[in-house]
Amino acid sequence: MKIFKNKDARWSLIWLLTITLISIWDAIFLNKPAAKLVVTGFVNTIVIALLVIVFTLVLGWIAAMAEHYLQKNRFLFVLLNFFFSLIRSVPQVIGILFGYIGAGILIQRGIVPSGAAVYFLLSLCMGVFIFLEMADCIRDRIEHYQKLDFYNAMLVCGIAEFRIINFNILWKNSRIHIFNKLISVLGIAVFLQCSVDFIISVGLSKVANEITLPVTLGNLLANIDSKQDILAIGNTLTHPAYFGHLFFEHLQGVTVAFCIVFSLLCLYHIANGYAERHKL
Repeated sequence: MKIFKNKDARWSLIWLLTITLISIWDAIFLNKPAAKLVVTGFVNTIVIALLVIVFTLVLGWIAAMAEHYLQKNRFLFVLLNFFFSLIRSVPQVIGILFGYIGAGILIQRGIVPSGAAVYFLLSLCMGVFIFLEMADCIRDRIEHYQKLDFYNAMLVCGIAEFRIINFNILWKNSRIHIFNKLISVLGIAVFLQCSVDFIISVGLSKVANEITLPVTLGNLLANIDSKQDILAIGNTLTHPAYFGHLFFEHLQGVTVAFCIVFSLLCLYHIANGYAERHKL
């Protein structure tokens, strides 16, 4: 089949089939409350990561447009780059952690209602510390095509610069590059989300915790049951005969840990395969 010739499509199919098989296995052997918790955590993780992609794309595009059009105003251009440099100087995990703490305060005080608004708020917290990667990608594409003759030729013909940049450069000639970047952003979002949720769930923050924040794979991994399951994995190193028990007696922790690691691995291969297929 043609689909198996493309590395990105092949890994996408592998991920989908594997997650489906795991879901069936959990439905049979994992107790219903734990199975429901794992499904909820997985869905929430994916939903938040997809929202991060939306915020990253929108904020990245706004930042790239602002940089491009403010080049003529030296003061504003320097001020904008100083602001972006401040964001770059903050480690992403630390910045998102403080963002989650701030989100927890807003949720506890009732300023942000529970429900969909929480997902948007958490996604925005991550998007703020990731969007500059998208902005850099967009700016690189614009600068590349600005050096070509067609850019000045279209300006001379009276075509608006905004249309040239957004339609002729970004949409017609760069959407594959941007989409490939979004695949990478999805992997970054999953990794950072799980990392920050895990840190919060082990008790680093009393403001933001598993009560105020939605269930995700990250805070499920820090759950006491999952911790015991992860320890059981280590136990198999000295007691190999215990390996078979992992998939029946310690299924929650094994499932959560596997979903995180396997999803990140698949996203890595999907991004690389997509770049290879389109010769990026």
